[in-house]
Amino acid sequence: MIVERLSLTDFRNYARADLQLSSGPTVLVGSNGQGKTNLAEAVAYLATAGSHRVSSDAPLVRDGSDFAIVRATLAHGERRLNVDVQINRQGSNRAQVNGTGIRTGELGRYAHVVLFAPEDLQIVRGDPGARRRFADQLLVQRYPRLSATLADYDRVLKQRGALLKSARARRLDSDALPTLDVWDDKLVALGVEIIRAREALVRDLAGPIADAYASIAGADHAPDARWVLSVDGADPDDDERSVDVTESGDLFERFRSALREKRSAELERGVNLVGPHRDDLVLSLRGLPARGYASHGESWSLALALRIASAHLLRAESQLGDPIVILDDVFAELDAGRRVRLADIVGEFEQVIVTAAVEQDVPAELRVGTVRVEAGTLSGSGQVDREVS
Repeated sequence: MIVERLSLTDFRNYARADLQLSSGPTVLVGSNGQGKTNLAEAVAYLATAGSHRVSSDAPLVRDGSDFAIVRATLAHGERRLNVDVQINRQGSNRAQVNGTGIRTGELGRYAHVVLFAPEDLQIVRGDPGARRRFADQLLVQRYPRLSATLADYDRVLKQRGALLKSARARRLDSDALPTLDVWDDKLVALGVEIIRAREALVRDLAGPIADAYASIAGADHAPDARWVLSVDGADPDDDERSVDVTESGDLFERFRSALREKRSAELERGVNLVGPHRDDLVLSLRGLPARGYASHGESWSLALALRIASAHLLRAESQLGDPIVILDDVFAELDAGRRVRLADIVGEFEQVIVTAAVEQDVPAELRVGTVRVEAGTLSGSGQVDREVS
């Protein structure tokens, strides 16, 4: 799959931009703050309905506008899809494919994009939320129906949390909250589906992660990834305990048992303490947790390996062909050897979009097409039209 044309209206710093792209690699070159990453972010939004830089959509809408429009023509062989997304500053977003309305959570059915950016270092070094977001975004591209499951789980979590907060404020015990058992049942049913999907994802990524890491780093440091679950007692605030906790047995019963065990603490604190929203994906190298033990270079290599492995997994399973691979400001952080190895790996994908402040940082084999970006102005191969603030 490739994106043939990208059109933006009131997206970030672009009042209007229209960019044509082709298969193979394209480098977007420009100084920092000129709008390169905004273009990459727009392409990725077509697949994930989210930004890799901000948690809400409001910053994507240009100042003074109520909404932004991202339009793209996607091509897979002879098939063409016209995807339109309206990103609203307030309220729900809207999406269409070939003129037919869809839920934004279904965008992953029609576009697969794997983006690596400096922010991805937080997958390795950051808090558990960064690792959960990585897994869930990949899951939705792999199985778009899980978008609804994740959204339903989030709604149940908020409703149950509101009930716990109300009980805490009113100093009620569990006997005075019969509806809490109803929310427990919903939390368990949805949570088990998410946990099982996440664990299956990690199993399927194991081989591709090991291969990608060795290819990027030029060494085998035995990279490993595994989930530790709050239903088994793992605590995201306690790194040592989260690494060691493992359990077996029926997942439904383990979940219910953990809820019973934590009921008093949840009522006392007024928060949800058990469920996939509290789980962590523990990444390790040479048997040690990467968070806290891996060097800067090792952390970069592992983060890259996670994205490259994701791209290979989507390629193997998707009827859409290769995912679009985006490398956002990556090569400046790599030494010469890693640059060459990474270029060799991504060069085999059908379309690769690279952003860079210095063109020479990008290996020559990826500089087939170049678009220069300056204050939102696009020039060079691939530029069609533009208009910025």
